[in-house]
Amino acid sequence: MDYERNKALLYVYSGAGGVDAQDWASMLLRMYQRYAQSKSWGFTVLNESFGEQKGIKNAVCEITGENTYDILKGESGVHRLVRISPFSAKGLRHTSFALIEVLPEIISKDLKINPNDLRIDTFRSSGPGGQNVNKLETAVRITHIPTGIAVAVQSERSQGRNKEKAMQVLISRLARKMEEAKIKELSELKSEKREIEWGSQIRSYVLNPYQMVKDHRTGVKSSQPDRVLNGELDKFIATSQ
Repeated sequence: MDYERNKALLYVYSGAGGVDAQDWASMLLRMYQRYAQSKSWGFTVLNESFGEQKGIKNAVCEITGENTYDILKGESGVHRLVRISPFSAKGLRHTSFALIEVLPEIISKDLKINPNDLRIDTFRSSGPGGQNVNKLETAVRITHIPTGIAVAVQSERSQGRNKEKAMQVLISRLARKMEEAKIKELSELKSEKREIEWGSQIRSYVLNPYQMVKDHRTGVKSSQPDRVLNGELDKFIATSQ
């Protein structure tokens, strides 16, 4: 099955590094949002799980535009940040990790899901620090009980729209899982199982003691990490496809 023209679902997960890693995950989310804006793509954060102090634990975003999945699929992997920690009272250098995973959004009319296999929960949309931003339970989490796959969406104002979007994301994840299990046609789409820590990174962003972004797969470098983190990713993405 050809997924190259599909829109992309981008997942961000914080890894080893505590609050620094959660802040790093939010920086990556912002980086891809700005890259999408530079391409005039649509960028919608479907769900975020915020850190206790700062940053995010994980997030899933929908990126719409021509061939967005095909363009972004090479970004899947562990991203490493080295900097003076803004959370260190002693000003120590800290290394943080986050995982990016890019999947195609799959709309499958042929994928039949038994309603009895679904658990649907509603909850209030929340902001950083657990702040309630909506007094109504408009956010929706759908769990596919047989596989344990769960998706949550809180980007829309109505519960119905959030449920519809959550079902789209769930179908994409279930379709991918079924394809892998049956014919392994999606093996090239799947990030390798890896720990989000040392030795597994595909790209490093070093802000201290020197300034450098390096892709460990292609050798592409930039001495202007601030510009890269502001969304200037073209040369990295072009060589990783």
